[in-house]
Amino acid sequence: MLDQLSWKVGGQQGEGVESTGETFAIALNRQGYYVYSFRHFSSRIKGGHSNDKVRVSLQQFRAAADYTDVLLAFDQESIDLNVGEVREGGIVIADAKFNPTAPDHVRLFVVPLTKLAEEAGSAIMKNMVSLGASACVLGLPIDIFKDVVEERFSRKGQRIVDQNMQAIQAGFNHIRDLGGEDPNFALKPADGTKRLFMMGNDAVALGALAAGARVMAAYPITPASDVMEYLIKKLPKVGGVVVQTEDEIAAMTMTIGAAYGGTRALTATSGPGLALMMEAIGLSGMTETPVVIVDTQRGGPSTGLPTKQEQSDMLAALFGTHGEIPKIVLNPATPEECFYMMADAFNLAEHYQCPVIVMTDLQLSLSKQSTEVLRLDNVDIDRGALIQSSTIDTPAGAEFKRYEITESGISPRAIPGTKGGLHHVTGVEHVETGRPNETAHNRKEMMDKRMRKLHGVELPGSVKRSGDADPDILLIGIGATYGSISEAVGKLQEDGLKVAHAHIHALLPFPVHLLEEAMQGAKQVVVIENNATGQLRSLLSFNNVHHDHITSMLKYDGTPFLPVEISRHCKELV
Repeated sequence: MLDQLSWKVGGQQGEGVESTGETFAIALNRQGYYVYSFRHFSSRIKGGHSNDKVRVSLQQFRAAADYTDVLLAFDQESIDLNVGEVREGGIVIADAKFNPTAPDHVRLFVVPLTKLAEEAGSAIMKNMVSLGASACVLGLPIDIFKDVVEERFSRKGQRIVDQNMQAIQAGFNHIRDLGGEDPNFALKPADGTKRLFMMGNDAVALGALAAGARVMAAYPITPASDVMEYLIKKLPKVGGVVVQTEDEIAAMTMTIGAAYGGTRALTATSGPGLALMMEAIGLSGMTETPVVIVDTQRGGPSTGLPTKQEQSDMLAALFGTHGEIPKIVLNPATPEECFYMMADAFNLAEHYQCPVIVMTDLQLSLSKQSTEVLRLDNVDIDRGALIQSSTIDTPAGAEFKRYEITESGISPRAIPGTKGGLHHVTGVEHVETGRPNETAHNRKEMMDKRMRKLHGVELPGSVKRSGDADPDILLIGIGATYGSISEAVGKLQEDGLKVAHAHIHALLPFPVHLLEEAMQGAKQVVVIENNATGQLRSLLSFNNVHHDHITSMLKYDGTPFLPVEISRHCKELV
């Protein structure tokens, strides 16, 4: 029996690949298995190859497996593109409709998926037939799908629910009759522990909700749209609102307006949208308005690869704004971190009165994973120097010093309408009351005030290190590379190498001292990132973080790192 299983379904976009994978993954998650699901899909509504690779295990993994045990193929292209990763003796289940062929290293089961679905009620249910066939191969009872099927189809009536279960049973029976039951592919029983099953975008949205955000303004863009779609359903229930704006410029300025009015507000976008927001992000820095921007990175430039993995917005997030403003950039690596880091983002935005960018990437944003229960009692809300009394003791005839020059650079902040809190707001340089002033002396004083906020700040937890104390190789990563790096480290240690892993969770302020500590004792350092120019590696040099033997491992073909790619690269180095 297996401790873990890698299962994959492939076909043309729009023929039920996503729903097949999701039904399978949810059902196994509910049995208490750890599940990691990554979907490869085209940037079009219908057509083009799509697949969903699901890893099921008794322990948690944060990356897709290096191989596939069972492949469900709805067309020959799915076999041709994916059979190379099916392990020796692995299984391919294919629809008889297209007369499938497969190489000799796999066991091919030709199943009349479409015909059996038609007999159950509709050809569209061939994905349900394929789930039943999978269950038989894996030694799983079909009852594990019942609750998921009822939740998906109960609104269409009991007859549709029954037909889908009938289709699952038909697939199961057919494989059983072919002698496809194989104890070598059976999973060991799970412990039944209940866990959430969510993608990073869900966790980001839920984290914003828990942190007290009540306004979101956004324009749809892959792969960030799920954040908006989640909050459209949830924010009105707590008195909040989501506004779909005409473009990203409007989304950013509306977010600034809501935050200026005293509400915790956010927007979410990807690289092209972030580019459009840059001028307004500068406005939030100049007016010291706390806003949170979620950037879910994807392949660029221009439209690029809207549905593929990349981590190439780092330099844009740090240096894209014109002029100089204090800014914070956070980088979660798991759905749990997405949730808790959103609370951190709003707290930091209000404490330092500046924009905070939370950078995820497509792999983290869209991968669905078993996630431990998220605890609201671990979420604190800190509104910083916001004056919450109804009256401010401002001398008669004077204006409130909204941008008062302080030692920390952080000034008192008042919600508009507060008695005694009258002040001017403008995007040009200004004095303490907000009135425009472009004199050289004032300009220097106000710039120094703003930049003092983050001077010398190094956020706790910006770097998390694990592994050997004096490693042969230290691997440095960011975002969703966390899972593949962690797994590669384990494999390399099993092979007798001393390896460590330092993962970066904040790019600004850059964690110079924490990285220097993490690199101490390492013979070699490898920076692993999904881009072509080594942006993270360049940031180390830019911030004077040096090591005598530091190299990059880059991948920019739109696919995430596999653990075996990293372990193989490290073995070649030593």
